[in-house]
Amino acid sequence: MIAVVFSGSRYADWRLADKGRVVNGFRTLGINSYIQDERFITQLLNKNTHLINNAERIRKIYFFGAGASSLDRQQKIKKVFELFFKNANVKVNHDVLASAISTFGDEKGIIGILGSGSNAAYYNGKKIIKNNFGLGYILADEGSTNWIGRQLLKDFLSGTMPSDIKERLLAKHNLDRKIILEKVYNHPNPNLFLTSFADFVQENKEETYLSTIIKEGLYLFCETYLVPLNDRYPEQKIHFTGSVANHYSDWLKDIGEHEFGLDIGTIVKEPIHSLVKYYLNLNKN
Repeated sequence: MIAVVFSGSRYADWRLADKGRVVNGFRTLGINSYIQDERFITQLLNKNTHLINNAERIRKIYFFGAGASSLDRQQKIKKVFELFFKNANVKVNHDVLASAISTFGDEKGIIGILGSGSNAAYYNGKKIIKNNFGLGYILADEGSTNWIGRQLLKDFLSGTMPSDIKERLLAKHNLDRKIILEKVYNHPNPNLFLTSFADFVQENKEETYLSTIIKEGLYLFCETYLVPLNDRYPEQKIHFTGSVANHYSDWLKDIGEHEFGLDIGTIVKEPIHSLVKYYLNLNKN
C-alpha cells in the first residue's frame, strides 16, 4: 500500500492506494512543519482512524506540504511519519513540486500556487528550480486566501469596510477587535484563522468591494512572481493549482494575459487527483 499526501496549511488531502487503485481518500487538518511541532503532527495522525487502521500496511509515503521547502523541515515530518508508519519508506517534499507534477507531469514549465498560500517556480520536468519566493503568510502569500483574509480584517478593524459587507461578515463570523487580535497574535496557527474567510469571500465575490480585493491580489501575484519567472524562462506555459486560482480563474486569466501577456494554461483546484495517478503509475510494477 502507498499513501500520497498533498497538504496546504488549512487541509491535507490523503489517498491510500493498493494494487494499482485508490482504496481510501480523506482529509485531515493541514500539516505545516514550519509552524507545527512534532507533537502536534503526531496527535493529528493519532486522531484519524483511517491512518491508525492502515499504518502498518503502508510501505511508501509521498508527502508534499506547504512549509516543507528546506531539509530540516522535511526531516521533522519524515521523523514523525517514520515513527507512526513503522514499515514505510517516507519521502517528503514541497507542495510546489507536487503542483508541478500534477499539472506538468515530466514536462517543463512555470507552476503557480494560489490557495491558502501562494508561491511560484520554474519546473524543469524533474525538479523545482530554487528562487527567493515562498516567504509565507506574514511577509508574502499575495493573492491567497490568507492574504485576502488579512485585507478583510484590516478594513474591518479600521472601519473602512462597507457597512453592508460588514453586516454580512458579522452574520457569519463572530468578530470584534479583541477576538481578531487574540487569534492573529496569540493563537498558535493564525494562518488558519486568516484563511477561514475564504467561503465568505467566494460567496460574495461579485460585490465590488470584494472583487476589487481579489483582483488586486491576483494582480500582485502575477506582477511579483510570474513576470520575473516569465522573463527568465520565456515562452513557457504557466499552470496553476489551488482554490483561489480555480474559483477566480476568469479573473486570473484576464489579468495574467491582458495585463502582463502571460500564457495561462491548466488550472487544477486539487492536485491530489493527478498526483496519486502519477505515483500509482510509478509503482505499478
